[in-house]
Amino acid sequence: MNSKEQKRIEAILNLLAQSYPFTGTALHYETPFQLLVATILSAQSTDRQVNRVTKKLFSKYPTPQKLAAADLAELEDLIKGCGLFRNKSRNLKKMSQQLLAQYGGQVPPVLEELVKLPGVGRKTANVVLNNAFGIPALAVDTYVSRVAQRLKLTGASHASTIEKELCQKIPQSLWGKAHHWLIAHGRNLCRARSPRCKECLLLKHCPTGKEIIKKGREKIDP
Repeated sequence: MNSKEQKRIEAILNLLAQSYPFTGTALHYETPFQLLVATILSAQSTDRQVNRVTKKLFSKYPTPQKLAAADLAELEDLIKGCGLFRNKSRNLKKMSQQLLAQYGGQVPPVLEELVKLPGVGRKTANVVLNNAFGIPALAVDTYVSRVAQRLKLTGASHASTIEKELCQKIPQSLWGKAHHWLIAHGRNLCRARSPRCKECLLLKHCPTGKEIIKKGREKIDP
């Protein structure tokens, strides 16, 4: 990475930091296990909806011991407000059972171990590592992918490759914060079909935004 590109990335990060000072997860939790559950539930669901679901879920099943013994039909009913609730119910129960069998009921603070759990991919594992354990990690979801691609911070399309490239370009101390900054920017301005490029604080540093404005396009392909 040349010095010009390094300065561009530094400018992008500084602007994001100024615009989105809150860098914590919006998911409600009290323990690493509860954050793991909430993050699994967040796939194809909003954080607000997940928080509504987990309020009831955690009051009844706050620990892996209780969730591992849950009745599957009852568990499905509790989380049916989230997308893919039947599949998630099975994964949550199996994940809790595996935590008890292999880790004494504790969430392992190691990515390679986390991704072995049912329903847990790299994104979920990285969210838990960063937010529950303070371990530097950069979770890549659809928001992060979209914003990073438009800013030309990556030319990749696969999440694991995007994660690798971002981690090479962003200081390790900012990985967790950058995850939240990119998500917030994707939700607020850099939207999938109708990005608000003319209002964007990053326009000066965004090749995609400049091209959209140059062509006078208000909508783009997702």
